[in-house]
Amino acid sequence: MTKKIHKIVSFLFVALLLSACQSQNNVQKAMVKHHKKITHIYLIGDSTMADYTGDYEPGKDYMKVRYPITGWGQVFQPYFTKDSLASLKPAMTTDSVAVIDRAHGGRSTRTFFQEGRWRYVYEHLQPNDYVIMQFGHNDGSEKHTERYVNLEGYKEFLRLFVAQTKQKGANPVILTPVARNYPWKDGKLENVHGEYAQAPIDIAKEMNVPYIDLNKLSMEYFTKKGQDFTTSHYFMNLPEKVYEAYPKGQKDNTHFQPEGAKAVASIVYQEFKKVIKTQKK
Repeated sequence: MTKKIHKIVSFLFVALLLSACQSQNNVQKAMVKHHKKITHIYLIGDSTMADYTGDYEPGKDYMKVRYPITGWGQVFQPYFTKDSLASLKPAMTTDSVAVIDRAHGGRSTRTFFQEGRWRYVYEHLQPNDYVIMQFGHNDGSEKHTERYVNLEGYKEFLRLFVAQTKQKGANPVILTPVARNYPWKDGKLENVHGEYAQAPIDIAKEMNVPYIDLNKLSMEYFTKKGQDFTTSHYFMNLPEKVYEAYPKGQKDNTHFQPEGAKAVASIVYQEFKKVIKTQKK
């Protein structure tokens, strides 16, 4: 594929992506006008979950300064169509779902709380809403002292988010951190998060709340796709002179291109369906 054709295909894909993503920023207001019963799904976490469109960087054009980086939360709303809501009944009885993505790059559980980001979610939570939380990437980064939190602190902040979610009559769902695109060994993607991948499971069991082992599921999914495909199609490993925001290209095995974000969002959605159906039994 020539670079010119690549650019055209990328542009068309972007147009479709943005039509879904940009509406996510205003979806709550629109739904208030047209639906009586809304279930809000709040996403809290880091850059792998964030929505880079809209007000993520006020005054900056996403297409010029960030695209194609895409958090999986950015493409989560389109999974909650009228047909998909019907398939969630009777576990979830609602006229509509509004995904509110409050995840932000570089945040650990500690900094998410300290900066007042959790307070915003807590103050807006309503009974029967959901909070899907995915941290760990930054919590375990000892070299970044401004965001690092030790394992016990990580667990304690997860306990706080869970307890206060339940206090508001809402439903917490804990995720393990999504896989990075390393290390690979003998054709298999392995765990890079260490104990920070197990801690969310421990807290979920301790507090009797559901969890999704996204670390394990994403490792398995990427392994099936293979290292070469995963590296070039899912993660931000970009060629030179293709994307305006990355004229020199990019090597990044943590953040997703749109295709990778959609793959992870699909995993989360399928597991979320299982979670709510199990919860309501």
